Amino acid sequence: MANLKGIRDRIKSVKNTRKITEAMRLVAAAKVRRAQEQVTSTRPFADRLAQVLYGLQQRLRFEDAELPLLEERPVQTTALLVVSGDRGLCGSYNTSVIKRAETRARELQANGAGYTYVLVGRKATQHFQRRSAPIAETFTDLEQIPTADEANQIADKLLALFMSETVDRVELVYTKFVSLISSRPVVQTLMPLDPQGLEAADDEIFRLTSRSGAFEVEREKAPTTELRDLPRDMLFEQDPVQILNALLPLYLNNQLLRALQESAASELAARMTAMNNASDNASDLIRSLTLDYNKARQAAITQEILEVVAGANSLG
Repeated sequence: MANLKGIRDRIKSVKNTRKITEAMRLVAAAKVRRAQEQVTSTRPFADRLAQVLYGLQQRLRFEDAELPLLEERPVQTTALLVVSGDRGLCGSYNTSVIKRAETRARELQANGAGYTYVLVGRKATQHFQRRSAPIAETFTDLEQIPTADEANQIADKLLALFMSETVDRVELVYTKFVSLISSRPVVQTLMPLDPQGLEAADDEIFRLTSRSGAFEVEREKAPTTELRDLPRDMLFEQDPVQILNALLPLYLNNQLLRALQESAASELAARMTAMNNASDNASDLIRSLTLDYNKARQAAITQEILEVVAGANSLG
C-alpha cells in the first residue's frame, strides 16, 4: 500500500504542475495577442515617418549633407545591442540570441575590431557579467510588452556612444518572430544609418488565431506604404538638414521599438510553446502513472485474495 500511496501522491503532484503550465500557456497566448496589436498600432507612425524621410531624400542629396547618423568612419569598436528576456521557461529563446551575439563578437575579433555589449534583459546581463565581457550599459526589468519610452532610453544611450565616437558602429542582435514554433536570431546594423534603408521595406503581420482548440499563426504581407515625393513648391521654414537631424533619431527609435516588439513576440511564443509541451508531457506522465497505479492496485488485490484463499484452505 505504501507504493500505491507514493504513486497517488506523484499523480497529484504532476496534475498540479500541469495546471500551472497550462495557465502559463494561456497567459503567454494573451500577451502574444497584445504584442500583435502593438505592432499593428505603431505601423501608421512608421509609415508616415518613412514617407517624410523618403520625400526629403528625393529633395536632398544625403551624401552632400553633413548628418552625424549617416557618417561612416573606420570601424575600430562596435557596440552589440543584445536583446534577451528577464525570465526563463521559454525554451531556447535566450540561449539562441546569446550564442548569436557571441558568434558575432568572435567575428569582430577575427577582423581585428573591438566590441562592447549593450545588454537588454536579465538573462543576457547575467550571462556576460559572469564571463567578465566588456559591457557599456545594461537594461533590465523592462515591460514584457515594450513601450516607446523604453525604446527611447536605449536609443539615447546608443546615440551617446555613437556621437561621442566611443563606438564607430552599432549592431542589433535580436530574435525575429517567424511563427509560434520558430524564431531566428538576426544581426541588424543600427548606426550608421543607411540612406537606402529609409525606404519602406517588405514587412509581415502575424495574427494569432485559434482553430479546433489549438493556437496557430496566420501571416500576411503588410500593406505597402505609398511613398510619394514632396510637392515641388513646398517651402521649408528650417534648413532641411536640420529637419533630417531631428527625424533620423525618430527613425532610429522606431526601428529599435519594432525590434523589441519582435523579440517580445518571439519570447512569448517560445514560452507558450514550452508550456504547451510541458502540459503534454505532464498528461503523458499522468497516463503512465495511472497505468502503473492500476497495475499495482490489481496486484495488491490479487495478493489479498490469495492470502484469503490460503487461509481458508488451512482452516479446512
